[in-house]
Amino acid sequence: MTHPTTDSDYPLSEVPTGARKGLFSTSIMLFSFTFFTATMFAGGKIGMAFDFKTLIWAAIIGNLLLGAYAAILGLIACRSGLNSVLMGRFCFGEAGSKLSDVLLGFTQIGWYAWGTATVAIVLVKILGLPESLTMPLMVLFGFGFCLTAFIGYKGLDMLSRISVPAMLALLVCSLWIATDDVGGISALLAIEPTQSMTLSVAITMVFGTFVSGATQATNWTRFARSGRIAVMASMVGFFLGNGLMIVAGAYGAIVYQQPDIVEVLVLQGLSIAAVVMLFLNLWTTQDNTIYNFAAAGCNLLRTGRRKTVTVVGAGIGTLLAIGGMYEMLIPFLILLGSIIPPIGGVIMADYFYGHKGRYPLLATARLPAFNWVGLGAYGVGALCAYFSPWVAPLVGIAVAALVYVTLFEAKKVFAARGLVADA
Repeated sequence: MTHPTTDSDYPLSEVPTGARKGLFSTSIMLFSFTFFTATMFAGGKIGMAFDFKTLIWAAIIGNLLLGAYAAILGLIACRSGLNSVLMGRFCFGEAGSKLSDVLLGFTQIGWYAWGTATVAIVLVKILGLPESLTMPLMVLFGFGFCLTAFIGYKGLDMLSRISVPAMLALLVCSLWIATDDVGGISALLAIEPTQSMTLSVAITMVFGTFVSGATQATNWTRFARSGRIAVMASMVGFFLGNGLMIVAGAYGAIVYQQPDIVEVLVLQGLSIAAVVMLFLNLWTTQDNTIYNFAAAGCNLLRTGRRKTVTVVGAGIGTLLAIGGMYEMLIPFLILLGSIIPPIGGVIMADYFYGHKGRYPLLATARLPAFNWVGLGAYGVGALCAYFSPWVAPLVGIAVAALVYVTLFEAKKVFAARGLVADA
């Protein structure tokens, strides 16, 4: 049963009209979310396998697909006022939605552990601090990074407005120095790739690096004042923001054989700037990540205590970081990256086809414990994505949506014949 909540971020209900935000607020939030170090490593791998022009095309195609996916989910989120985990109740049922809560929540807490460990380890290395400080720093950052998420949308927005311009300035400065170091644009374009990769694999990497994040970007696009704002903000975050990370990673890999902007800044003799970039880069993703975890946790537990869930999540992430489990989690999280996108496919099909573009109010909706149409579509989509040799996330999204429509129509036929209960 849904319990009322006074939380200004509406963890268990639709975002009302009076709480909606404009284009700048929504865009800068998503931009800061996609400003993520791990994405640069994917860009680095692609940069070593293609000439610069082909690399740019791979980045454009992959991020256009990613942006379009985020934009469609963003449009649904804006119109319904719901995030992905709340939409999951319509798609998968009251009890069935707990599957998506666990999947989405676990990926986010895993990435939170990775970021917490990374900032402590890299800071000790850059500043030459004693190794014994690594664990205390993990505890400090593990709980420190969740402060803006604890506040909620307002806290995330405030940090984004400060950090995004600072990070962009540092990034532009670094790229300028890198271009000078390599001998200019003409010298950069003349560099031959040292590794090989197909364009399909490159697009898969670009699309796949942040598709899990795009599935949960509805936590912010549901605050958008209009569908147009939700779509535009999604493209700013996932086409421009994620695209910039891919290109920056490729740039660093080509010039310095190092895709990480923090390491590149150190190589360029900008160690203080590197520390600032590390701190802002990870904080703006960490707080969004733990916010996503709290959204999934609130729906899983049917509690409006978002702030409590946020702190508990930060504690779990910190423990995982200290225990070294983050090293084992990353391969599993990447695996989940291929089986999470089908959730988005089911949401799109359920909203546009199953509900004809309009959800009823969540508080008054009569929902089954399990929506077997949505669960079945998700299962088939996830299996196809896992075994697909092609762009796995895209395959998962498309198959899940098509199977949902097929099962939805089949259920109507069976219901007309009295073989199953009507929806």
